[in-house]
Amino acid sequence: MKAVQIIQGRGVPLKRSDVDTDQIIPAEWLKRVERTGFEKGLFSTWRDDRNFVLNDERYAGASVLVAGPSFGVGSSREHAVWAIQQGGFDAVIAPSFSDIFRNNCTKNGLVPVVVPEDVVAKIWAAIEADHNVEITIDVERLTVEVPAAGISAAFPMDPQTQHRFINGLDDIGITMSHAADIDSYEEGRPVWLR
Repeated sequence: MKAVQIIQGRGVPLKRSDVDTDQIIPAEWLKRVERTGFEKGLFSTWRDDRNFVLNDERYAGASVLVAGPSFGVGSSREHAVWAIQQGGFDAVIAPSFSDIFRNNCTKNGLVPVVVPEDVVAKIWAAIEADHNVEITIDVERLTVEVPAAGISAAFPMDPQTQHRFINGLDDIGITMSHAADIDSYEEGRPVWLR
């Protein structure tokens, strides 16, 4: 997992609430054995509507998805996080996330940013007023800002998750950070248990 201190980029206003993981990546994509190529399935059902926001060329290359409440509800699937990341997004801003989806984000390097609904509405308005407006997410300071629109808000993140992002640690990386303790423990075990 890559280290994340600051994310800076343009946003996409996904003005939908209760977006479930099947809408993010439909179930037929779960049959794939490789962990790549999921961007093609990202919101694939909605992409059939030419008016869907991700079909709007003005938002091409955006790296922050700004969604409504209850994002990532439904069945647990890391594929949803992979699809969002492979679709070019480094963070999702929303008023709330499903617990399982949020945990999948933190274990795969997608930053989930929780801010109140009124802040999301202001960010949507700023993006719609200027699709090139920059959003800055600071994982060290735990803030999201849209300087051009005068928006600044704090977001919560537990210290362990913040440490994970700042240092680029997935579960294996966290385990390996204790390698010396593991080696010491193993050396102290009876030979017949090694």
